[in-house]
Amino acid sequence: MGGKTSNASKTKYNAKAYDRLAINVKKGKREIIQKHTESKGESLNGFVNRAIDETIERDNAQKP
Repeated sequence: MGGKTSNASKTKYNAKAYDRLAINVKKGKREIIQKHTESKGESLNGFVNRAIDETIERDNAQKP
C-alpha cells in the first residue's frame, strides 16, 4: 500500500496544481505564528493563504 508510486503521484499532482513559495521570518517568529494558527484550528499554510487573500482584498478596496 502507498509506497513509491503513491508519493510519485502526489508529487506529480502537486507540481501541476500548486506554485511553491518560500518565505523567511526572523528566528523564533515561525514558532509564534505556528502557535497562533494552532490556537485558531488552522494550518500554517491556510493562515498564510488567508493573510494573502485578505490583504489583497483590502488593498484592492482602497484603490481610488
